[in-house]
Amino acid sequence: MTRSAASVDISRWYSLAASVSTALLLFFAMPGYFGWWPLLFIALVPLLSAALYLPPRRSGCMGFMTGFLYHILTLHWIVVVLGRYGGLPPWLSVSAMVLLAAYMGVYCALFCFLFSLLAGRSWHRERSVAVLVWTAPILWVGLDYLRGFLFTGFPWLDLGYGLYSQPVLIQAADLGGHHLLSFTLVLANGFIVAVFDRQRPQVRWNIRREKRALLLACCFLIFVFGYSMVRFRVMPSLFRHSLQAEISVVQGNIAQNLKWSPQQKEQTIETYERLSRQAVTDHTTELLVWPETALPFYPQQDPLAARVVGLAEKENLYLLTGAPTFAIKGEGRQRQVSYFNSALLIDPNGRIVGIHAKQHLVPFGEYVPLRKLLPFLSPLVENIGDFTAGISSSPLVVGKQLRLGILICFESIFPKVARDEVAAGANLLVNLTNDAWYGRTSAPYQSMAMAVLRAVENKRSLVRAANTGISGFVDPVGEVVQQTKIFTPAAITAKVPAFEKQTVFVRGGYAFGGLCLAGIPMLLIWRKRQL
Repeated sequence: MTRSAASVDISRWYSLAASVSTALLLFFAMPGYFGWWPLLFIALVPLLSAALYLPPRRSGCMGFMTGFLYHILTLHWIVVVLGRYGGLPPWLSVSAMVLLAAYMGVYCALFCFLFSLLAGRSWHRERSVAVLVWTAPILWVGLDYLRGFLFTGFPWLDLGYGLYSQPVLIQAADLGGHHLLSFTLVLANGFIVAVFDRQRPQVRWNIRREKRALLLACCFLIFVFGYSMVRFRVMPSLFRHSLQAEISVVQGNIAQNLKWSPQQKEQTIETYERLSRQAVTDHTTELLVWPETALPFYPQQDPLAARVVGLAEKENLYLLTGAPTFAIKGEGRQRQVSYFNSALLIDPNGRIVGIHAKQHLVPFGEYVPLRKLLPFLSPLVENIGDFTAGISSSPLVVGKQLRLGILICFESIFPKVARDEVAAGANLLVNLTNDAWYGRTSAPYQSMAMAVLRAVENKRSLVRAANTGISGFVDPVGEVVQQTKIFTPAAITAKVPAFEKQTVFVRGGYAFGGLCLAGIPMLLIWRKRQL
């Protein structure tokens, strides 16, 4: 073997080791099975170190391998969703998971390719490492933002969510959203790589511009985490002066394979009635919350709806529940029926005073894109109908002061949906979901982690009602006040503050991810001018 061939072989093993190391470190760090969040500050170090010296194409291949492996480990619950509950055969469920992991891996591949192109040393061995420190977070967050809306978007478990369990570190999300947290984590990893790189004997420390860039990175890290610590201490005193609402949440734990059975409808309502009475025994609850599609029927035409209305009247409270609804337009041949995944608000007089239709539907779960071209995927929606997306972000009003921003199911992973609700006047966020689809996998914990950041970004309490869990209450600084175990019937009650002031994130900070995406072509133009 020639010397050049040997070096190529060594670099291949090095890039493979870097890929596997970063994928595993991220998997252990992120919410789900382990959640060892301190690993987030070093998880990208192997990947960045290897990409620093690999040519762009090989760096891209390494990035794809990293992203593919990480998402195979993280998104394995897709097989449960599509196979056990979606009706697809095992070979098709596994294939769908592999394809989704490959799609997610493409973004990591693009990151490594662009990073090597813009900041790598494959064409300049003594290039300033300061370029790496600032280029990496811009690329990472810009691509995360792109993934959040391209092809309807799938921003599942972005890097910043890994800190959800540490409210003292995440308050800066009310400035630039969870994307700012991701930016900070990537910056911290790049800073570590830079510090170690500068220990090489051939490096000269008298490069003034590089010193300034690294010092600026250090100051940025201090600002973000310093701001978070101060904000975490200051905000609770403000919440105590806000309206306090007593809310009860019911977790029915209705098995997914029985949920839509006509024979089980009455038993389902009996379960929710029984748990609701347990929750409101003190008769101080203002709002009772049931999960997504807690009513497994269309309340407009089913006599069981009268029992639900009767519960709200008897207990003298507002009841918010998930239910499918429909709307009919036209007559005769022009007649069109649209179905919605909705949240209904029933007042103490038994009137439906508000209906909110889910705005961001699950592709291949609540509707099938290009259905005529993909007929074999129809079983995914034939049990619950092919839904139409809602268009309103207006909050549902409880009494005179409580305004509910509704997030149905996986809408909680989209910052824009929650932000639009708060901008429209919501002073409380409510997430209705049915996580039974995920089974006993890591997905319910990951979903809960992402919901926590919606509370922090908007500085709003978040009430979460999930059919099989996790249900609970999150305060405006992201502390989980109370939560249930999964696959356990439960009824819990808590007082939560309804904060009114808008955060920087709501007023404009939500654009941070978009600015990073816009920065990518600017970096490419800058690189072209450097050649």
